[in-house]
Amino acid sequence: MAHIIAGVASSHIPAVGAALDLGKTAEPYWQPVFAGYERAKEWFKEVKPDAIILIYNDHASAFSLEMIPTFAIGCAPTFAPADEGWGPRPVPTVEGYPELAWHIAQSTILDEFDMTIINKMDVDHGLTVPLSLMFGQPTAWPCRVIPLAVNVVQYPPPTGNRCYQLGKAIRKAVESFGSDERIVIMGTGGMSHQLQGPRAGFINKAFDKAFLDNLTKDPDALAKISHLTYVQEAGSEGIELVMWLIMRGALNQTVSEIHRHYHVPASNTAVGHIILENI
Repeated sequence: MAHIIAGVASSHIPAVGAALDLGKTAEPYWQPVFAGYERAKEWFKEVKPDAIILIYNDHASAFSLEMIPTFAIGCAPTFAPADEGWGPRPVPTVEGYPELAWHIAQSTILDEFDMTIINKMDVDHGLTVPLSLMFGQPTAWPCRVIPLAVNVVQYPPPTGNRCYQLGKAIRKAVESFGSDERIVIMGTGGMSHQLQGPRAGFINKAFDKAFLDNLTKDPDALAKISHLTYVQEAGSEGIELVMWLIMRGALNQTVSEIHRHYHVPASNTAVGHIILENI
């Protein structure tokens, strides 16, 4: 059977992608950000997963206020980089995994998660920036990727607990898939940040570091954090952290923390990154 071997979480800041694309990674402002991902690059070379399930949120590229699915899984064979207003990022087309994606869709829907099936979708920085951080600038991504988009833009987003439970349902789906493959699941977005209003630029290091600690040690506690607490403690965009809980729910209760990276600031946000392996 297929199985999930590890989970990875990372911020997906668009300015990070721009810094990569424009060759600015060695500049003093950006160097500490990218240095924290060198271990991830080596780790992926070591584990060589057959596929990645990548949890992210769309930023009005594939969806708009006219159509807002809470959970949407990409079942297409390919996904092109989206044009977010200044042209698509110069990154490879994402190769999907329709057979596994459809299987996850069927399994999670029968487990009473209302999953929207997407057969054509461009993917924006929410997905391509984490891939760039993990794999650099290759001519092709080294494995297939299943995009799973979560609404954390328009209220009401799903609760942390719902996301955590979805992660468990995804694990069940993967483990009932016929082929013997090794899967990494990634949660993206966050950490604390707010992009507008009187608290624009808000960052809460204490909350972020406690979240990283409990992602390893006590994910059940994280699943209980309310929408209001995210806004108060992590800023209006901190709700993106519920996507990390989908990743965590797909892992064993006990995990081994392989690597952690935290840096402030990067384009008015807190950068967070962690690698967790199943024990």
